[in-house]
Amino acid sequence: MDRGTVRLTMAQAVARFLTRQKTVIEGETVPIFGGVFAIFGHGNVAGVGEALYGIKDELPTYRAQNEQGMANAAIAFAKASFRRRFMACTTSIGPGALNMVTSAALAHVNRLPVLLLPGDVFANRRPDPVLQQIEDFSDGAATANDCFRPVSRYFDRITRPEQIIPALRRAMQVLTDPADCGPVTLALCQDVQAEAYDYPESFFEEKIWLLRRQRPDEDELAGAIAALQAAKKPVIIAGGGVLYSEASAALRDFAETHGIPVVETQAGKSSLPHDHALNMGSVGVTGTSASNALAEEADLVLAVGTRLQDFTTGSWALFKNEGLKILGLNIQPFDAAKHAGLPLVADARVGLELLSAGLGAYRAPVDWTDKARNGKAGWIEAADKAIAPTNAALPSDAQVIGAVLRARGGSQTTLVCAAGGLPGELHKLWRPEKPGGYHMEYGFSTMGYEVAGGLGVKLAKPEDDVIVMVGDGSYMMLNSEIASSIMLGAKLTIVLLDNAGYGCINRLQMATGGANFNNLLKDSHHIELPGIDFAAHAAAMGAVARKVASIAELEAALAETKTETRTTVIVIDTDPLITTEAGGHWWDVAVPEVSAREPVNAARAAYEKALSAQRFG
Repeated sequence: MDRGTVRLTMAQAVARFLTRQKTVIEGETVPIFGGVFAIFGHGNVAGVGEALYGIKDELPTYRAQNEQGMANAAIAFAKASFRRRFMACTTSIGPGALNMVTSAALAHVNRLPVLLLPGDVFANRRPDPVLQQIEDFSDGAATANDCFRPVSRYFDRITRPEQIIPALRRAMQVLTDPADCGPVTLALCQDVQAEAYDYPESFFEEKIWLLRRQRPDEDELAGAIAALQAAKKPVIIAGGGVLYSEASAALRDFAETHGIPVVETQAGKSSLPHDHALNMGSVGVTGTSASNALAEEADLVLAVGTRLQDFTTGSWALFKNEGLKILGLNIQPFDAAKHAGLPLVADARVGLELLSAGLGAYRAPVDWTDKARNGKAGWIEAADKAIAPTNAALPSDAQVIGAVLRARGGSQTTLVCAAGGLPGELHKLWRPEKPGGYHMEYGFSTMGYEVAGGLGVKLAKPEDDVIVMVGDGSYMMLNSEIASSIMLGAKLTIVLLDNAGYGCINRLQMATGGANFNNLLKDSHHIELPGIDFAAHAAAMGAVARKVASIAELEAALAETKTETRTTVIVIDTDPLITTEAGGHWWDVAVPEVSAREPVNAARAAYEKALSAQRFG
């Protein structure tokens, strides 16, 4: 029987509930919500705003500059926390809410928890249509927030104050579920935010959420063990699930015990230290020569915590062994059974430990393990050349990466990046030393994630040296959270590579026979090219900023600003065309079947030839 009730507005009930949700990190009970990002407007300032003010000493509210930016920062916080903690974001209705839809999709694709609390229309419809309300001529119940439905794991619209009780409980189940984890959207009607209700006190009792470690079905486990025991050329693909399960030690022990080489996805990179003898590095389209050579021959792929997207599989043209079997160890059945795989639905750490015990003395053939080690040695030699110092007037992305590694790489560094050409080069060349030391948003490849993501990482890992690498195109899309990092004393080091346009897509355009068109600034329609002073722009937001003219100057600037307490932006001009030739794999980008241009026709012929290598179904 409930002990009593407490009269609160719906918004106050939401705020109080959030403060009562806890988790345990390294033996210490801590709030599971790391804070709330908020941009207030007429749809949330009176209700949610007042409620958050009442708990500001228990749960901090962070003032952001852009709704997409703050949601990206919140998602990065969850990713950097290995999904053990997360944040909430609140906006007004209309454009403020819709600015978060891209971020919701980002979180959905990457299986990352974030609680989105956009304001909504008046449930009573008295001022209908309210400011910023869209109107559907055939659906009186539709609002802008319906755009969140396909990109939320759970969506609800709160039209009465008591509805928040089951909605918040369901929200927490989704946010903490390792299989269903993702964005939750609770659209809060603005009049209902202010309505009072007698809530049961039990609703606000402290709740501790622990990581669920699901054990596998015994039949699936037996089948997986048998498949591994029969393998002559096994390879492990380590995905983001390895990190979220905190299974790095289990992966290392499994690989060492059974002599099986490991390759890493973008989300899984840093699952093992870069210098581990069995870590072959990145795989797929942006893979190392060592990883891809093994993947081509593999007769069994143990896919751990990965959704096997096309960059990982080389658009399903990477694996060439006709007898290939895929063993999907994943907490989410949807991912475990992809591509006719043999599913092993379980927590990554538990699954690896039970697999290892069941395999007993099994080891991959010595010549296979030796091939892996030899391939890695060859790759390291090629990578060292790519990142070596240079006197070139316009260095490559790889050479900039080398400078950052030499000046600021190490066990206390977390590297943050997202879209463009940098992810491919970093996937190959960055050398993380600890789990989570490589933070890449490439599931949704979201331009503009980098700076805001860096802020979220710094809030999650305040002792880390957070390095953000970003291209000029992505920086121009969303850079305003530099100001937020200054406000919060969350020091970032941002290395801005200026190649005067969208260099990555320009290279893809050229590779598919296209003319240089509308990607680099010089190839876009213009009357006058903009002379963007990125250092001055960053300085105007309060950052320490400088422009460097060479790799040597970049290294010096990185060393000099390491102890700087304010966010630092270092700008360097780079070549838009040079990429690391070693490693890599074909990627399926459809080329026009008919064209008046011969380069396109030639690219189409090469494309049709490449298609023949795809494994369909």
